[in-house]
This record gives sequence, C-alpha cells and structure tokens, in this order.
Amino acid sequence: MANENAVAAGKPARRVTEVEQRGVERIPDDERTASPLDLFRLCFGGANTFSTAVLGAFPILFGLSFWQGLAATVSGLLIGSLVLCPMAVFGPVNGTNNAVSSSAHLGVHGRVVGSFLSLLTAVTFFAISVWSSGDALVGTANRLLGLPESVPSFAVAYALFAALVLVICLYGFRLMLLVNKIAVLAATAMFALGLLAFTTAFDPSYPGSFSGADSSGWWPAFVGSALIVLANPISFGAFLGDWSRYIPADTPRPRVVAAALFAQLATIVPFGFGLATATVIAVSAPRYLHGSAPNYVGGLLAVAPGWYFGPLCLIALIGGLSTGTTALYGTGLDFSSVFPRFSRVRATLFVGTLAIALIFVGRFGFDVVQSISTFAVLVVTCTAPWMVVMMLGYVTRRGWYDSEALQVFNRRQRGGRYWFRNGWNWRGLSAWLLSAAIALAFVNIPGQFVGPLGDLAGGTDISLPLSVVLSATLYLALLAVFPEPRDVFGPRGPRWVPTTDTPVPPIVSGNGSRT
Repeated sequence: MANENAVAAGKPARRVTEVEQRGVERIPDDERTASPLDLFRLCFGGANTFSTAVLGAFPILFGLSFWQGLAATVSGLLIGSLVLCPMAVFGPVNGTNNAVSSSAHLGVHGRVVGSFLSLLTAVTFFAISVWSSGDALVGTANRLLGLPESVPSFAVAYALFAALVLVICLYGFRLMLLVNKIAVLAATAMFALGLLAFTTAFDPSYPGSFSGADSSGWWPAFVGSALIVLANPISFGAFLGDWSRYIPADTPRPRVVAAALFAQLATIVPFGFGLATATVIAVSAPRYLHGSAPNYVGGLLAVAPGWYFGPLCLIALIGGLSTGTTALYGTGLDFSSVFPRFSRVRATLFVGTLAIALIFVGRFGFDVVQSISTFAVLVVTCTAPWMVVMMLGYVTRRGWYDSEALQVFNRRQRGGRYWFRNGWNWRGLSAWLLSAAIALAFVNIPGQFVGPLGDLAGGTDISLPLSVVLSATLYLALLAVFPEPRDVFGPRGPRWVPTTDTPVPPIVSGNGSRT
C-alpha cells in the first residue's frame, strides 16, 4: 500500500529490500506514503499471534467459565483499545516517533522517559515472541518428527528466529510492512482453521471453578483477566508513532485513530482462540493448566488433532515474526534518538544483538521466562500514565506542535518552545512519576510480584486503572496551578488550561550560537 500510494502520487516506488535510512528526524512529506490501512496491518499483525492466544487463556487459568472469560476479554479489549488509539495521531502530525513527540509535554530532555519505556517494552516483547514461538516450533517438531525437546533444539530455534527478525528490522519499515501484510491474512486463516480443529472438543458451557457455593474469588479473577487483556493494547502505546510516522500529515486524524482502534479490536481472533482452546485443555488435559507454571502451549499440542500441527507451526512462525519485528524495529529508533551518533541501522544492529544475547542468557542462564511476563506488566503499568500525559497534552495543545522544537535533543541544540526548565517539564514528569510509583505499589500478581499496597483491594490488581485515573487528575491539576508558557500552545491557544507570558528561549546550537 505504501508503494502503491507513492506510484499514484507520481513518486518513485521504493523497493522493500531497500534499507531504510530514516531515523527519528521528521520524515519529509514526499516520503510519507503509508496509509491508515498500513497502520492497521502493522498493529493487527503485531498482536495477531501465539503470544496473544496465550494471554487469552488466562481467564480459564483464573477459574472463570467460558462465557465469563469472554465477557472479561471483551471488556478489557474494548477499554484498552479506546485508551490506545489516540496515540496513533502523533506520528502523522509530527513525522517522528512518539518518544520524540513527548518532548512537547515532558521537555527536550524529559523525552528520554518515553525512549526508555519504549526500549524496555520492545526488548521484553521481542523476548516473549522469540520464546513462545520457538517453544511452539520445537514442540510441534517433537510431535511431528520426534525432534527432542532439548537445550540444543530450543537454542537453534531461538537463534534462527531471532536472527530472521533482526534482518527484517535492519531493512526497515517497508519489509516489516510486507511481512505484516502476509501475517495478517495467514495467521488469521490458521486461527480460523482452529475452529474446525477443536469444534467437536469445545464446549461453551465449560463452568469454570466458581460454579459452586464458594465464589469469593470470582471478582478478583474477573478483573484480573480483564486487566491482562487490557494491558495488551496499551503495550503498543509507545510504538504507534514508529509505524504511523510515514502517514501523510494531511490524513484525517479520525481515520488514523480508527485504524489503531479496529486493529486492536480485531485481536478478539487470537484472544478468542486462546480462551476457547484453554477450555478444551482444562477438560481433556488439565495437568497442563495446574501448578505454579501452567503450560498452555504444551496443553494445546496435547489436545490438537494431528492435521492441525502444521497450522500451529505456521501461527508460531508467522505471528512470532510479526510481533518480533514490530517490537524490535522500535528499539533502533529509540536508541538512535537517545544517542544520535548512531544511525537507525547501527542502533538496530547493536540493540538487536544485545537483546538476542539477553534472550539466551535469560532462558538458559537464569531461567527468567516466567518472570519476563511479570516484568512486561510492570513496564506497561509505567507506560500507561506516560500515555495519559501525552494524550491530555495533545488535547490541551489542540493538536498543535512545533516540529523544529521537537528535534532539539536529536540535534544537540538548546532552547525552543519545549525547553521549559533546562530541558525538563516537571509538570508532565511529576504526573508520570508519581502515578507510576503509586500504581506499582498496587500491583498484585500472586506468586510473582505483589506491591506493598497490593492487597488493599481485596487481592484485585487495580494498578493499571489507578495509574490512568491518577495521572489524568495530577497532570490537569498541575497545568491549572502551574500554567505553561503561552507560546507552546500555538496560534489557537490552549484548551481547558491557563497560560503564562513566560518568554521562550531561542533555539541555539550546543556551543551557544543561534540557529
């Protein structure tokens, strides 16, 4: 679609094998040939995977019935998608990624918070995609070919898979988009085949564990299930600008928001697959879901008919490639934005190689596979208030930004509209930091991580909704009590908040000369 748009506009089409050179600098208008449909493909492709199906199994693991689990899944998915989708507009508006755009609300230097969160999220989900897809591939090969489930087998699967993802990311946006175009159709078709594979074994009347007299833990289980689903869309918040920055600035913003919204709503496909197959496993092979370390993948292989092993293998390969590339692609952008001397390609190679090393050390050296999912929850908990600051900042600024001032950090300059106090906007930073810290204290993941205040809600993890509400309240209050300079709001002025007449320093080079 990106190349088709370029040809239609009379611009030379770029080959998918042409290495992308653009980093976090503003993408020139004549190179911004992507469309909202391309954004849909990247967002949906990155989530239409085996990893999402694993998350879909959690309501059953928590003891809910199928219909209760479906209600929790739909609730979490709808709320999470609505929270996420406004983050898609920053890419087309500013022509750069969301971490750079956050300079407008956290300050020229404060934007490193977004880069750091994005980097952690990307490496975490890259590791999860490699591990889950590699495990599924080895497990399928064991059932089909008798391949031993040994350390060398897993090591080879992880290495080949991770290397392939890294190569795609080095080539950049267009090859990644092509992979996701294929992944959206292929993975969805393979999940649809699952309807045939498990039709006879699936029973929608599966009762769960709370059908008897003792239902005291039902509410925490329902809320916990919904929050796990809700966290999946929010985990994409730091990445949307990576993919949408190639969309033209004059694209209607509702179309961009709708692309992100419907891409996440479409993930009901893998979530529903995980939910339905988990009920089959719970009935036919319950040993895989019991104990402190449930094995959904092993259970799925145990109950799947032999002819479905091939489609399962394709889901693991195609879906994992999609998730891995959309996650790892952002690491090069964010690392090069913090260290501008690194090009996108060099930064991607450096961080990608480091991430692959961490994957092997984490899997075979310290066995942190179970802990990585907990770490992902903690990172998402910290990302949510950052997203709220960004979205409320967009609303109060009426969607107006100074693209030159956003690039001050990358160009090693000083001053500009977003300099605030020595490059830090303490209003946005304080709202994010306080909200994230308090939310972390309320995290309740039994057996993994329970914050000091995690039991105050009766065992229910309320950290994510708390971080959203708290950050919104704090940020708007700080903007009202400590107004920002009038010049950061553009020609139409602010919405909802007052301003001051504080002068904005000019943009100067690092040695003090005016640009």
